[in-house]
Amino acid sequence: MFFAPLFLSHGGPDVLINGSPAPAVWRAHADSLPRPRAILMMSAHYLALQPLLGSSPRWGTVHDFGGFPRELYKLQYPAAGDDKVLAEAMALLAVAGIGARHDGAEGLDHGAWVPLLAMYPQADIPVITLSTLPRQDARAHYRLGLALAQLAEQGVLIIGSGSMTHNLYELSRAGGPEQPWAKAFADWMAQRLLDNDIEALLDWEARVPFAKQNHPSDEHLLPLFFALGAAHGKVGRSLHRGIELGALAMDAWAFDGAAA
Repeated sequence: MFFAPLFLSHGGPDVLINGSPAPAVWRAHADSLPRPRAILMMSAHYLALQPLLGSSPRWGTVHDFGGFPRELYKLQYPAAGDDKVLAEAMALLAVAGIGARHDGAEGLDHGAWVPLLAMYPQADIPVITLSTLPRQDARAHYRLGLALAQLAEQGVLIIGSGSMTHNLYELSRAGGPEQPWAKAFADWMAQRLLDNDIEALLDWEARVPFAKQNHPSDEHLLPLFFALGAAHGKVGRSLHRGIELGALAMDAWAFDGAAA
């Protein structure tokens, strides 16, 4: 059974309690799906210089943030891993000529557990993790997705968790107006996703307006290209679009459409 790869803008950990509509969208989408065999998660907060695949008998919950409401530090997501799916992913990467190794890390960062807690609160679906590569570009992450696309046909829900825009220095905690440069970036990306214009998307740094203003570093956008590759040509469908805190685009996409 095919599970459409997802890109989710995960926001801060307080997205679970601050009234954002995004978690309800994630949950509604999860509720619309059959039960996945497993989840393969690439989070923008799990960074490495080479592809690392992680699994654990019981994942810990890493509260990798500070200054948030105390209740968030009590949240847990004790999902199990799946060594069989990890081995399948490792084999697919090897076939594609991509070297990867197993990471013995035992915790899920908030880019992983925050959306998963909203989508599958019982933590009863196995989770394996794949690192984001901050020294590699969009094309490298697209190739990673292509290499693992077969898993989406085999009951694995592939998720890239990042952010459509991510300039924390420009956020307005007081609820300031939507910034036009953030909207212009998100709109450009949305149109190219709807058009399935993969070449333009992979060349985003040269083509999209306000690229550096929205992503001073690109680790939060790279999981999008991973999900795009895992879709293997399927067109993006918008699940949610919206800008919070003035400049944080919380866009979510499912790659499940037929190319024209």
